[in-house]
Amino acid sequence: MSDFPRTLKFATVWLLLGAALFLGVQWWQSEAKRTRFTLQDGVVELRRGPDGHYHWPGRIGDREVDFLVDTGATSSALPAALARQLDLTEVGRVRTQTAGGEVIGTLVLADVALDGGVRVQRLRMAALPGLGDRPLLGMDVLGRLHWQQRQGVLRIELNAR
Repeated sequence: MSDFPRTLKFATVWLLLGAALFLGVQWWQSEAKRTRFTLQDGVVELRRGPDGHYHWPGRIGDREVDFLVDTGATSSALPAALARQLDLTEVGRVRTQTAGGEVIGTLVLADVALDGGVRVQRLRMAALPGLGDRPLLGMDVLGRLHWQQRQGVLRIELNAR
């Protein structure tokens, strides 16, 4: 190692430290994501994420997605780009009011499966431009479930009727 120039030694040490830091942050993020969703005895618990929202992992068709739980939304929505990627069946146009104002989008049908066993076939979802990168899970799905929110935890009882 004494044959290496001094700057190469420093660069190697900094690269190793950077790689260790990167791997540590990746591990921490995966642990945080894993513990935000739990399923036990027919009860799903979603813990508020670092962004202040609840996230419910699931699928639209065969694509894994991270739904943003939106108790203030009447219906579920997804980004228009994602709807095109998934080649979802269009059934009409929709005009909706969002936090950013009125938006015109496409009404699509999607098969939704949420982790924990909640499934909705042919759910009518608004495919909206400018929605961001996550689909929204609205009251059209949440209203069918028994849930309560307390101290940063959204608790959904899957077997309650």
